[in-house]
Amino acid sequence: MTIPNPTSQALTRRPMTRRTKIVATIGPASDTPERLEALFEAGVNVARLNLSHGPVESHLEKLALVRAAAERVEHEVGVLADLPGPKVRAGRFTEGGIALEAGTTIDLRPGDDPSDATMIHVDYPTLLDDLHVGDPIIIGDGGICLRVESVAAASVRAVVLTGGRAQGRPGVHIPSESLRLSTPTDDDLVLAETMAAAGVDFMAVSFVRSASDIEQVRAVVGDRAKLVAKIETSTALANLQEIIKVSDAIMVARGDLGIDCPIEDLPHLQKSIVRQCVEYGIPAITATQMLESMVTAPSPTRAEVTDVANAIFDGTDALMLSGETAIGHDPVLVVETMDAIAARAEAEASYRQWAQRLGRIQREHWESSGDRITAALTHAASEATVDVGASAIICCTNTGRTATAMARFRPESPLIALSNDPRTVKQLSLLWGVQTLALDTFESTDEIVWHAVERVVQCGLVASGSTVVVLAGSPKKAADTAADVLRIVQVA
Repeated sequence: MTIPNPTSQALTRRPMTRRTKIVATIGPASDTPERLEALFEAGVNVARLNLSHGPVESHLEKLALVRAAAERVEHEVGVLADLPGPKVRAGRFTEGGIALEAGTTIDLRPGDDPSDATMIHVDYPTLLDDLHVGDPIIIGDGGICLRVESVAAASVRAVVLTGGRAQGRPGVHIPSESLRLSTPTDDDLVLAETMAAAGVDFMAVSFVRSASDIEQVRAVVGDRAKLVAKIETSTALANLQEIIKVSDAIMVARGDLGIDCPIEDLPHLQKSIVRQCVEYGIPAITATQMLESMVTAPSPTRAEVTDVANAIFDGTDALMLSGETAIGHDPVLVVETMDAIAARAEAEASYRQWAQRLGRIQREHWESSGDRITAALTHAASEATVDVGASAIICCTNTGRTATAMARFRPESPLIALSNDPRTVKQLSLLWGVQTLALDTFESTDEIVWHAVERVVQCGLVASGSTVVVLAGSPKKAADTAADVLRIVQVA
């Protein structure tokens, strides 16, 4: 099939050079219209709203600012609302905090009264029942580590293993297998309904431990937003495959995961989680302290640069920035730095090995007949792209499932997804390598293929004389039916 080079002109789109996506947290350092525009121009694909900080009204305002800024710069930017989940905190320390020295002992007691150098109050009612001798307790982000020495009727006695300064109301980390807290909380479900109604594209569920946690949020959100399961506990790791099956994406939340599991296991857990996500065909986000030093410094550490590159070599779909863009001194520079590191790492990544491996194992994880058709078609497209030297792979998709399945092969050719559903266009912003375009609704597969190629050429993403591989399905079938057409098209 040959498509003539269209003569009509349209806005030229810049071909995507970096294929790993960037998620940036929006906060006081980045929530002005001018700063948001600069962030999106620098390469942010998804804006994260951390609902753990501030009232919901402030996040609704940020959502509106993000949408308006993205429209002004003509970028498709997704929005991720991150639910707080259950959080155990210490009672407030005196102003300036207190120093906990290694080797000293301190008592912990249930309640939310103020904490001091002799007693830490913890807002967890069953603290005395759930802690046992030898259990580790982490204060804050992992800098202060305690070990339970004894449990009495009114308090827990602990020894300080690693000291530090405790201030404000820091989080208190208790081993996840001991916690009775459940997720999602009632507040999470209220926030989920509010943010879904406001039109966010993704919802991250914190402290996920089982598939049922995701299903509870799904019952509230429905199909209005894609659900991202945050893997941050050893319990979640034990149930990972079941969680992946009911989620739309996975976040490797390395902060809490590195506290709940032995720290030396963390790099291997990251690689395992990302690999399983790619195999199952859902996006993986690698998060926490990617460029942490750039909160205050103008350049990252050498270790951070290596960390970002290694996450890309692992096969992650997206990299997430937290405090770096929320409260950092130069959020735009952070994004530009991550963009440069990612582009350089991708030049060395062995993505072809992913495709070869997936071709052998894909039958294990694709259960429905529609999924099997999609798996077979995208596998064939991956091979055909190499055989014909295709300049691009074009996925015409209603729900985004075809583009998601195609992206797991990490093709070398540019991957362009077109959809007539505005939600799908934004929800594909998280997916590795996918550049999105809107497409009108047509009556036949021939029309879909013809107009999809025409649209891609008009936007300057494919040149005359190119060969492209196109995946599509019949518009007369149900919207969630798998794509079942693969065509190789020569652009005249």
